Amino acid sequence: MAEEKTDHNVLIIHSSTAERKISLQDLQHGPHCRYSIIEADLAEKERCHQEWFDAILLDLQGADTDGLQILDRLKIQYPGTVIIVLASQRNEQLAIRAIENGAHDYLITDQLSPELIQRTIRSNIKHLQLQNQLQANQKRQELITALTLNIRQSLVLDETLKTTVEGVRQLLGCDRVLAYQFSPDMSGTIIAESVQAGYQTSLGQTVRDSYFQDQGAQEYCKGRIQWVDDIYTANLDPCHIKLLEQFNVRAILVTPILLQDSHKTPPRLWGLLVAHQCVGPRAWISDETKLLEMLSLHIAIAIQQAQLLEQTQTALEKAKALSAFKSKILTTISHEYNTPLTAIKAAAETLRVHSNSLDSSHRDRYLSIIEYKAKYLSVLVKDMLLANQADLDQLQLKPMDINLERLFSKLIDEHQDIETDNNHISLTSLGNIDNFVGDLGLLQQVFENLLSNAIKYSLEGGDIQLVIVGEATQITCHINDEGMGIPEADIPYLFQVFRRGSNVGEIPGTGLGLNIVKAAVELHGGSIVVKSKQGKGTRIKVELPKRPKENFTLHN
Repeated sequence: MAEEKTDHNVLIIHSSTAERKISLQDLQHGPHCRYSIIEADLAEKERCHQEWFDAILLDLQGADTDGLQILDRLKIQYPGTVIIVLASQRNEQLAIRAIENGAHDYLITDQLSPELIQRTIRSNIKHLQLQNQLQANQKRQELITALTLNIRQSLVLDETLKTTVEGVRQLLGCDRVLAYQFSPDMSGTIIAESVQAGYQTSLGQTVRDSYFQDQGAQEYCKGRIQWVDDIYTANLDPCHIKLLEQFNVRAILVTPILLQDSHKTPPRLWGLLVAHQCVGPRAWISDETKLLEMLSLHIAIAIQQAQLLEQTQTALEKAKALSAFKSKILTTISHEYNTPLTAIKAAAETLRVHSNSLDSSHRDRYLSIIEYKAKYLSVLVKDMLLANQADLDQLQLKPMDINLERLFSKLIDEHQDIETDNNHISLTSLGNIDNFVGDLGLLQQVFENLLSNAIKYSLEGGDIQLVIVGEATQITCHINDEGMGIPEADIPYLFQVFRRGSNVGEIPGTGLGLNIVKAAVELHGGSIVVKSKQGKGTRIKVELPKRPKENFTLHN
C-alpha cells in the first residue's frame, strides 16, 4: 500500500526567475510530499501577506544585507513558518548570519539537488512541529502543575472550583467547563462554570436527569468516564439530547468527582466535572480524558479538605461558645447563689439563737425558708447542667407514663407556702389526659420553671391559672398569670440563653430557664408559644404529643 503524501504550502522568494524555475521543478516531483507553490521575486513579496505557508525559500543571492531585513519582516509576518535561505558559495557568510537572525536552515545554490531541497524542507518542518509540540506540552504541563497546586493549597471550595473550571477550559481549549454538584435526590446544581463568550451561561441552574435516578449514579461511582464526540451520532436518549441542546452542546466529556469517606466504604458520588464543545463536534483524545480524570481526583481531595476545615472551624467556634457559655454560667450562678445562701444563713442563725423563744409557727416559717432556698439552689444546679446539655445537643429522653394532673398538683403544693402569699393558683383538667408518655425529670423542670416565673413576676398578686387540655393525640398546657408581663420587643429573644425581659429590674434570675424549657419541649416533639403585654400578664401555651414521635423504650 502506497504511503499517503503530505501537503505542504511553499513560498519561493527568488532574485532570479531562472533559479526560481529550477526550485519549482525540484519540488513538484517530490516522492514524499505534494507541494503547493507560490512564486514571488524580492520586489513583489508583499503580495503574499495573506497566505499561510509551511516553508519559505528566501534567495539571498544579490540581496546583500537587504536580505536580512527581508528575513526580519518574514519572521514577523509568518511566525510559525520554516524559513530556509538560499545563498551562493561566495555569500555563505551572509547565510550564516541569517541563521543567527532566526532562519531555520540554509542551502548553497551551487550544490542544490531535488532530493536535498525536499529533504531540507521536510526535516525542518518536522523539527519545527516537534519543537512547537514540545513547547506546547511544556506550557500545558506548567499550567497543569500550577492548577493542581492551587487546587491542593486552597481551602475555600468556591475559589477552588472557579480556578479549576477556568484552568481546564484553558488547557482543553473548549467552549465550556463546569462543576456540577448532586443533591440527595440526585438532581444537581451547576456551582462553577467557565464559558466562552457568546455562549449561554448555565451557572446556578438546577438540572434533573432521570438517568442519575436510575442506574447512572452507580455507573459513575464505579469510575465511568463519558465522552461524546457528537451528541447526534452517539445514540443518546432523546431527553438527554434535548437537555444538552439547551446549552448549545455538541460534544461532551464527563468525569465523576468521587469522595472516599473511609477505606471501609465505597466511593460517594459528589458531582461531575464536565467539558462542553459547543461550536461543533469534537474528537476527544485520550490525554484529555486523563487530564479531566486527574483533576477530578484533585477536586475530590480539595472538597474533603474544605469540609474538614469547615468541621474544624465549626468545632472551634462551638468550643469558644461553650467556653463563653460556661464562663457566663459560673458568673451567673455565683451571683445567684449569694441571695438564697444569705437567706438560708440568716434563717439558720435565727433558729440557732432564738429557737427557744420562737413559737412553732415561726420556727416552721424559718425552716420553710431554708427548705425553699435550698430547693432553689438545687433547681439552679439542675438548670445549669441541663442548659449545658442542651447547648451540646446531649439532652436525651427517658420516657415513662406520667400523670400530668398529679405532677402539676405536686408543683403547686411545693410553691404554695412561701411564694404565693399574694397569689391564688388554680388547676383545671379538661378532656382525656390519660396515657401520656414523657420524660418526668425534664417535664418537672419545664413546668417548675414556668410556674416559678408566673409567681415571681406577679409581684402584686393575682390569679395564676394552670389548665391541662387532653385530646386524642396531644396534651395542651396553659400557664396564665396577671403579672408584670413582658415587653413586646423582648418576646422573640426570651428563649435565648441568658436573655430576660428588659423590665425585670432587680428580680433574681439566670436567664437559663426558658432556654431549657424550649429545648425540653421540642425534644418531646412539642412546641411552646408565649403571648404577653407589659403590665397585663403573660399567657404560655405548651403543646405536647401524648407519645414522643421518635421510637422509644418506656422506663419504669
